[in-house]
Amino acid sequence: MACAGPAGGRQRVSMQEHMAIDVSPGPIQPIRLISDYFPHFYPFLEPVLRAPGSQAMLAPAIHSASQLQSNPEPEGDSDDSTALGTLEFTLLFDADNSTLHCTAHRAKGLKPPASGSVDTYVKANLLPGAIKASQLRTRTVRGTRGPVWEETLTYHGFTYQDAGRKTLRLCVCEDSRLRRRRAPPLGELRVPLRKLVPNQARSFDICLEKRRLTKRPKSLDTARGMSVYEEEEMEAEVSGEERGRILLSLCYSSQRGGLLVGVLRCAHLAPMDANGYSDPFVRLFLHPGSGKRSKYKTSVRRKTLNPEFNEEFFYAGHREELAQKTLLVSVWDYDLGTADDFIGGVTLSSRANGERLRHWRECLSRSDCRLELWHLLDSVPPQLGD
Repeated sequence: MACAGPAGGRQRVSMQEHMAIDVSPGPIQPIRLISDYFPHFYPFLEPVLRAPGSQAMLAPAIHSASQLQSNPEPEGDSDDSTALGTLEFTLLFDADNSTLHCTAHRAKGLKPPASGSVDTYVKANLLPGAIKASQLRTRTVRGTRGPVWEETLTYHGFTYQDAGRKTLRLCVCEDSRLRRRRAPPLGELRVPLRKLVPNQARSFDICLEKRRLTKRPKSLDTARGMSVYEEEEMEAEVSGEERGRILLSLCYSSQRGGLLVGVLRCAHLAPMDANGYSDPFVRLFLHPGSGKRSKYKTSVRRKTLNPEFNEEFFYAGHREELAQKTLLVSVWDYDLGTADDFIGGVTLSSRANGERLRHWRECLSRSDCRLELWHLLDSVPPQLGD
């Protein structure tokens, strides 16, 4: 390599000397502004330091930046996760009636799927818990990336304990009735319910996120072409932690001289059939007792985990006599031609404890006063000795 000498002549520099010159430290130069390299980030600022000949290179960059600003991309066309759109909804925990109301208002800037369809609905789930037992959905709104539902989804039997440990998952889904396989959601979000203030509505406007996938347990066979990852809802469905709950009303009628037992509804029942649902009905037995007047059962509700019965039954007897008896309530899955499957049960008596004891005592201590209360179902059938 040659370079100019003191007298203007050319001087040979060996490769070793050239490398030594390149790596040797020299005077510290000031750090240039980032706008010298990325002028479109600061199109209105004139950089203080410029490299020689940089003016010609910066002009096209600034021009291109102004073009991007004058022609912004449509909302939702980016691949960034924040461009999946937003969902507006309102939550209300009605503690007096043990219900959770979720009102889906509208979505904005939804990113259309590969199919180009824009027919969407909102699906809600309470986690953890059995997915089908807590799954609710709105109607489908067609032909728009900004659907408006204005529809309220209601969870019955929602208690303070549920608010402290459960999370509401909302998914904006594509209506894929014409497809064989269910399409993945366009986006989802999760709201911990422990921050809700009872009897106070709270509105949200949250960006949708991509669906979370969880790694399939090693115990499952993946050699048959099964994916290593699975949707989290499958894992949650397997790990359902409760059998369900039942809403009962008790009233001692002074006019009729006996106990009125109302079976109002059940919520979040455990699925017993292969289709993921049950055909539930409720049996009542007042012990000790004999004959048809001590045993009743409701009608069967087909293919549901949240049945509504609204049926009432009467047990004659004086208040003191009823206080010595036990009311056994059990929920069953009806099966044609085979034995019915037990789902869960609850026992009310003066020997019970907690809410069951309070419900029984308050009912018999008052007259003509209907008391409604939710009870968690036990996983074992009620015993006559309880």
